[in-house]
Amino acid sequence: MEIKSMVLQTNSLMEMKNFYINTLGFSLINEDKNSFRFAVGTGEFEFTTKEAADSPYYHFAFNIPANKFNEAKSWAKERVCLLVEDGLDEVHFAHFPAHALYFYDPSGNIVEFISRYEIAENSNEPFSVKSILNISEIGLVVKDTISVSEKLNEIGLTERDNDAISRTSLNFMGERSSGIFIILAQPGRRWIFSDKISAIFPLEITFINNNKIIINSDYEFQIYQDGEKRELFSET
Repeated sequence: MEIKSMVLQTNSLMEMKNFYINTLGFSLINEDKNSFRFAVGTGEFEFTTKEAADSPYYHFAFNIPANKFNEAKSWAKERVCLLVEDGLDEVHFAHFPAHALYFYDPSGNIVEFISRYEIAENSNEPFSVKSILNISEIGLVVKDTISVSEKLNEIGLTERDNDAISRTSLNFMGERSSGIFIILAQPGRRWIFSDKISAIFPLEITFINNNKIIINSDYEFQIYQDGEKRELFSET
């Protein structure tokens, strides 16, 4: 279940373009007056102002090579202010295992670099944005995580380790072996390493098999499989 591309909203298009292209160094794919798209490892990322919600923000993560976390942290600290929680500017997830760091972009998105030691490949090259392997995680905030998880199961997106879906905790949808997850959450939960509370904003996620998950500008949740719309219900 590889994420092919994502489209997220922003009200700060020029600041975001300068940050991702000039400050971090991602490669611009294309742009117009309402959007810009750049390469992230094997995937593509797009920010758009078209029908943008009021101050939208998201949580997403990028997988980095297993042996590059410390180097990536030094590289990031030269360009951004790392977010801190409990006095620490990184976290060790012993159960995965993995190390991660977090920072804000100009729109207030919570951006994560994560190094998954059992999954991510090693690299012999100096760390840069070209070291990023793929899009690792995206937070999908919905009113009813249980109902949405059932719909995602129907297109082959299942719970990590068959964990039971919760309305109060984060729910990781995807196979542990891939290191790529949709994080189902209901509104009102604080995102780790931030002061941001999970909220519903429009987005579009396209997988490598061209299945899509969309929350549109009318806050309707949609799933497309083989080009056909399977589900539509309101998230407002």
